[in-house]
Parts: sequence; structure tokens; C-alpha cells
Amino acid sequence: MAFMTLQDIDVRYDKKKQILKGLNLEVKEGELVSLLGPSGCGKTTTLRVVAGFIEPENGVFALDGEDLTKVPVHKRNFGIVFQSYALFPHLSVYDNVAFGLKMRKLSKAEVDKKVKNILEICGLTEFSVRFPQQMSGGQRQRVALARALVIEPKLLLLDEPLSNLDAKLRINMRVEIKRIQKQLGITTLFVTHDQEECFSISDKVAVMNQGVIEQFDTPETIYHRPKTEFVARFIGFENFLPLNKHGDVYKSEAGAVFTVEGASGEDSLMGTIRPEDIRVAEEGQTKNILTGTIGVRTFLGKTYQYEVETEAGKFLVNRPADESYEEGSTLRLYLPETKLILVKR
Repeated sequence: MAFMTLQDIDVRYDKKKQILKGLNLEVKEGELVSLLGPSGCGKTTTLRVVAGFIEPENGVFALDGEDLTKVPVHKRNFGIVFQSYALFPHLSVYDNVAFGLKMRKLSKAEVDKKVKNILEICGLTEFSVRFPQQMSGGQRQRVALARALVIEPKLLLLDEPLSNLDAKLRINMRVEIKRIQKQLGITTLFVTHDQEECFSISDKVAVMNQGVIEQFDTPETIYHRPKTEFVARFIGFENFLPLNKHGDVYKSEAGAVFTVEGASGEDSLMGTIRPEDIRVAEEGQTKNILTGTIGVRTFLGKTYQYEVETEAGKFLVNRPADESYEEGSTLRLYLPETKLILVKR
């Protein structure tokens, strides 16, 4: 049963531009779910609906069976970590983390117990008397996370929390967030535009496009089996081939014949395959073959990447560095039926 539900959510800005269009999402208790997509797709707006900063035009937001659609922000008891740390510069780490508890008028002993516990979980005990300006970006982000968690929220909301950190710190912090989230078992909604960050940290991913969720699944399924052309392009598929169904096979516009594992019943689809999954055809192979001429060859270290101009368009092909082909030569490409994915156009 879903712990958090967004049902048929519509949001418009200035009563004109529709940002969310009948959006639906279900999150199980204890899951970390990421909203992934390009700028303007509606992921931050979705988070703001959940947080209570935006009241949807239509639809229902419910948590643990309770309709919270019209409940104001301060009554939702959610922990929120923004892109900016939003720490109080004049307060120590301890007092920054304790702020929310003091506002709830807890006893001094209870505040002290909860703050020390969350500082230990977040690896901040030794920094409790420091001020934000005396800390690194990663440490300040952990303080912001501790402050959000210390109030024991029913839901944790993370809005691009790692975007201000350098690459190495981002990797370290996403591991920390995952560790803490699993340790506490807190249901979490995470907004990001970074595919690698999203896939490394999430139990489920919602890929958004123009106000709707195009695919909601595990990172592994989305990476290997995108459902739509948009999702495939967004997560890094680069080779696309329009296909039409003819009996048990698919044909390209140039007439090449393809078989596809787990093919759907739709007549017109887009085939897609990653550069590293394309093989060089062996003699005698006739299905799933494209013949082309090598254009640009790029050395990538362990592999070469070839631009191959075929009758079906340009294809990028990655082959091992010890399997070298010259620019201008002809190459027969084999697109394995287990690697060729059919997606909706």
C-alpha cells in the first residue's frame, strides 16, 4: 500500500501555463524516490506541492492515508533540505540543528538528547560548537540534513541538495544521504537533474517530461529498458531507428529486417541501442544488420567510438581498442535482439 500519494495533480502558473498535468505518483513507506528530468519538467513544482508551498488546481496529495492537500506548510511536519544550505550563520552547528526542536518547545534535556543523537548519525559530533563559515560545503550540507531530520519528520524532501558541491563531495554526500536514509527508514523525495546521482541513490525513479511522469521504475529497469523515446534520450541512448511491424519482425524505412526480444504489439515504434551494445556482424548474419561507412573515429582509452553512416542514419558504435577499424572503411553492424529496445515515439 502506498504511503505517499499524488493523484491527478494539476498546477498552473498565472492561470495560464500548465506545469503539472494530471500527475500521479505512489511512494511506499521507507522508499527513496527521485524526480528526474530536465529544467522546466515540473519536478521542483511537484516537490513544492508535497511540501505545501503550492496548492494544486486539481488533485489530491495524501500521506499515510490522510489528505494533506490544503494543510499549510507548518502543519505538515516534513523535513526539507534546499539547494542552498539556509543555515543560521550566527548559530553553532548544535544550535542550528536544535532550532526546530526549540520552536516546538521541547524540554532542554529532550532537545539535547535528540540533537546529540542526530549529530552522531550524521557524523557531526566533533563539529557541534563550530559555526557554518568554519565548515566545508559537504559538512554544511550534513548540518542542513541533520536539522531536517532531528524533528523526526514523516517525510524528507531534498531539492537539488548536492548541486552546490564539487564532484568528489557530491559522490561522498550521496553515499551519506543513502546511508542515513536507510538507517532511519525515512520516506524521501529527492529532486535532481543529474542521472548518475539519481540512479546511485534511489529505490525508484520518476522520469518527468512536460508535467507528467513518463516512466516510474527502479534505476536498473529505466537504465536498461526505457519505455519512451524521451526517457531513452534523456538517460543517454544515442542511436535511434524508426521501425514498423511486419508480422513477427520489424523493418526499418530502408527495408532492413529486425527481430526484438520482448517486442510489443504496436505497429510503429522507435528502436534504440547503446553504442557499446552494437557488434560487428559475422559472415552469414542477415537479420538485425545495418551496413555503413565509418566517418569520425574517436579514441576513448579502452575503446574507440565510430560514427558509422548507414542507410538508416548515423550510428555511434563503441568497440575495444584492440579491435580497430579505419575511417572510410565499410562496417556491417549487428544490433542484438536482446539489446535493441523498442520505445514509444
